[in-house]
Amino acid sequence: MEAEILRQVESVCPVCLERIQGHLVHRGESVVLEKRCPEHGFFAATVWKGEPAFSSWFRPKIPYYGGRREKTGTGCPFDCGLCERHTQRTCTALVEITSRCNLNCPVCFADSGNGTDLDLGTLTKMFASIMTRTGGCNLQLSGGEPTVHKDLERIVGLAKEAGFTFIQLNTNGIRLAEDPQLALRLKKAGLSSVFLQFDGVDDTVLRTLRGRELFTVKCRAIDTLADAGIGIVLVPTVVRDVNMDQLWQIVRFGLQRQPHVRGVHFQPMSYFGRFPVDFVPDHVTLPEVMSGLAIQSDNVLQVNDFRPPGCEHALCSFSAKYMQQDDGRLMRLGSNSCDCTPVPAEQGALTSIGVTARQWAGVVKEPFNLHAQPVDELDRFLQRARTHTFSISGMAFQDCWSLNLERLQGCCIHVARPDGRLIPFCSFNLTACDGTSLHRPLSNFSNPGQQDE
Repeated sequence: MEAEILRQVESVCPVCLERIQGHLVHRGESVVLEKRCPEHGFFAATVWKGEPAFSSWFRPKIPYYGGRREKTGTGCPFDCGLCERHTQRTCTALVEITSRCNLNCPVCFADSGNGTDLDLGTLTKMFASIMTRTGGCNLQLSGGEPTVHKDLERIVGLAKEAGFTFIQLNTNGIRLAEDPQLALRLKKAGLSSVFLQFDGVDDTVLRTLRGRELFTVKCRAIDTLADAGIGIVLVPTVVRDVNMDQLWQIVRFGLQRQPHVRGVHFQPMSYFGRFPVDFVPDHVTLPEVMSGLAIQSDNVLQVNDFRPPGCEHALCSFSAKYMQQDDGRLMRLGSNSCDCTPVPAEQGALTSIGVTARQWAGVVKEPFNLHAQPVDELDRFLQRARTHTFSISGMAFQDCWSLNLERLQGCCIHVARPDGRLIPFCSFNLTACDGTSLHRPLSNFSNPGQQDE
């Protein structure tokens, strides 16, 4: 197969995690990250496949080097915290409030189960530190499974008191389904949104990825969140030959539950955890998700609807925003073309902070009747836009096979640690193929894994 070397990148060896050189190589319809470790040999991972073309997917940014930075010692990715080479500010800070979980998912990256909770004093200090270091950002409470923390409502309240205006909870939804009043209490405490683990529209998928039949549980959780007025984002972990054929079904499920479900955020599976040395990863790439959405929806969604991000590195994500009209048709919102003029990275992050908060939060009840007869077409559009905008997005996390340090240095999703460090998400979860972790406190992972609690 004829190959074209596109550019040199820095990466790590999947066996020893030592920093090594690699190349992005165009082979047929795919772009492959190829690299060789002097000790452990050759490795390759497909990072882009199909349309839109790799060459068209870029969004240049003027680097941001502000804020407190850790001194570079051995270099990226070993000095994360953030190091002097990092080119983006924090858009979202993620705080793992517990390492405990009420599931044992085959694809969990956190190796959760029996564990410990962070105490309120530690969390109070962490929230203050994040606000000081970032000057303000969105906050995600995660785990483990954060709803098993007995002080969850108080934690949300402490985050609100610290100055966070958008607080999101990453959850599998089990406790929200079991305790219908929990969502109301969290809303009262200041919770804005829930990232709900939602891998498919039937229990066949959930048995494979989560080890249990949970579909009715997910639906019950959605109902309780809707009653409380908390915004819901469905978050599917996308795995080839498991749920790739349900991309559009998941979107339709969400659209049918507007205005409470605010969007779908696809996360192709990454490989964190323990794997055989000869393991060959099979990454679902972002263009495969975009193309899959177009094909499965009979082009109700189109590949050119989706745009590269204005915040994180262009190769990390895609997004599009729609409004569902009265007759059910989708109207894409925003420009029909990407403005690829270089912009300050910080400006992109600040815009993303605001847009995310507005889109993913629950619908605010207006003091007037939203169902009143509109005066004209503009009034009709504005009334509908208040309640029926819907985001479709995806994010490809990096693992030891696919890690590109240029992407890592442009990361805007940072895991906050009790010692004050902010560590880029993919670096924090990075493991060698034997399960050895680079930054996560757990030294070894018992299961292959990826994202979601």
